[in-house]
Amino acid sequence: MPNAAGEPPRRRGTKARADPARRRETAEVDQRSSARPLGSGEQDPLSSLGEVSPYRRFDREAWARFRADTPLTLDEADLVRLRGLNDPINLEEVVKIYLPLSRLLSLYVEATQGLFHVTKRFLGGEAPKVPFVIGLAGSVAVGKSTTARILKALLSRWSSSPKVDLVTTDGFLYPNEVLQREGLMRRKGFPESYDLPALLEFLAAIKAGRDRVQAPVYSHLVYDVVPGETVTIDRPDILILEGLNVLQTSKLPKNGQGLPFVSDFFDFSIYLDAEDELLKSWYVGRFMSLRETAFRNPESYFHRYAQISRDEALRTALDLWTNINLVNLHDSIRPTRPRADLVLTKGADHRIVSVDLRKL
Repeated sequence: MPNAAGEPPRRRGTKARADPARRRETAEVDQRSSARPLGSGEQDPLSSLGEVSPYRRFDREAWARFRADTPLTLDEADLVRLRGLNDPINLEEVVKIYLPLSRLLSLYVEATQGLFHVTKRFLGGEAPKVPFVIGLAGSVAVGKSTTARILKALLSRWSSSPKVDLVTTDGFLYPNEVLQREGLMRRKGFPESYDLPALLEFLAAIKAGRDRVQAPVYSHLVYDVVPGETVTIDRPDILILEGLNVLQTSKLPKNGQGLPFVSDFFDFSIYLDAEDELLKSWYVGRFMSLRETAFRNPESYFHRYAQISRDEALRTALDLWTNINLVNLHDSIRPTRPRADLVLTKGADHRIVSVDLRKL
């Protein structure tokens, strides 16, 4: 459900959370030239660098050729289960975009495992299995959840049958009670609304090879973390972490004692992008669809939007997009795009139109 920032939270364990007021002070993001709003007809900064760009760009057809002999292991029934609301992804998209990506990731995982075994021999001792962590970032309504679910399904069906888990950063948002007390409810989804130390603690435990690591759970229905409820992540082969700001950095402290970045724990990172006007239309369309479905549940946090007129609901959706989600996109989310290993850019109908792969 569209939260104040547009996307949900999940819940966390019972440890005390860090002070969001202090987090707000350290949530400044480097504003790079490549993070400007991407409007219709504007030149994409990733391609404007030409030969000096750290990326290689492929159009849809060129990227599709990298599938090679990767088998299609999903069918239409799987897509019905995996696709998000108003996301018309089809099998052609899976074949042309996600099968080549699945093949690429399999090569990265294989190479990482090889490095692990070499290091293990070098050290002459046993070492715990460490998951390969994939970070997935992008705007509200761009389709991150659908992409994450499709990747999870494809990767788990490799011939090696790896164990693949998916966690969103939603549960690492501060509870609504804390956000209300700090005046951050309309900043929900912005960097300062997350319990960053708790998220880093979770990732550190995952990368340390610990078993039965607890991840928080978030309820879309009540628009809040669920007290006392967790999901167990038990030493997967691959972990996908999906969220708005997973590629974000903050300015380094002068005393050199800053926290690591979330992306420091990633083995591969993906940014899902689209032009502002497309994102706006997808967000508003999703909001209006939810108004006719999930919002009608009397227990829904957003039930009030099902009781107002269509015109008023449309104005509300546009206000949430313009004054919250678009601001978050320009200030906090898109500035992190140049840190991704792979950028998937969508056009109309959620079709991927270009793929930018970072050069090694």
